[in-house]
Amino acid sequence: MVDLHFLANPARFRRFSQRVLPGLTLATVLCLGIGLYLALLGSPPDYQQGETVRIMFVHVPSAWLSMAGYALLAALGAALLVWRHPLAALMARGAAPVGACFALTCLLTGSLWGRPMWGTYWVWDARLTSMLLLFFLYLGHIALTHAFDDSERGDRSAAILALAGAINLPIIKFSVDWWNTLHQPASVAKLSGPAIHPTILMPLLWMAAAFTLLFILLVLVRTETEIDRRRLEIADQAA
Repeated sequence: MVDLHFLANPARFRRFSQRVLPGLTLATVLCLGIGLYLALLGSPPDYQQGETVRIMFVHVPSAWLSMAGYALLAALGAALLVWRHPLAALMARGAAPVGACFALTCLLTGSLWGRPMWGTYWVWDARLTSMLLLFFLYLGHIALTHAFDDSERGDRSAAILALAGAINLPIIKFSVDWWNTLHQPASVAKLSGPAIHPTILMPLLWMAAAFTLLFILLVLVRTETEIDRRRLEIADQAA
């Protein structure tokens, strides 16, 4: 098991990251290749949606990872504000743009999927609006980290936004249950079991695993970049 306190030191984290990145990159490529094959060639068209159902294999994992990414931002924000975790701010800076890209992908693919299903690219229902808000929260987090000359002040401000914005996550999750919405309810994570046929479910799970590995990979790479950037800042201040 990885000792998180050990990895709190940015230099140690960087050494750990460099050791796992080659294997993680290989696993990501393999999983993504299998997922794309199953999604594009190995799964049948849906009996109602036809070939447009394949948008789901990108849209749904992007939605999951955008929410998981913001939950990570909130956890890192708590670690920074409460425990002053040395790595939390740097990882949050690295993770926010990655999560924002997944949120944007979710919104764009959702619009493309909504056009043939609903007859429009966008409706202001609870699920879509709360997901759009999540994207704006990501942008706000990124903006706050760069809004101050004092990087520590920017990181703390962004951490507060991350914690406050976390209330949007359960709204996204349960919006289809709480309000009347065009968006379909949960069909994978259900107490009664998935409502998707295995020929569609398996490619979806492979793509979700691939996107998760990709998310971790990108966050590690960007965190390394932020560690190097912070070192250069300290060196410039000392010069």
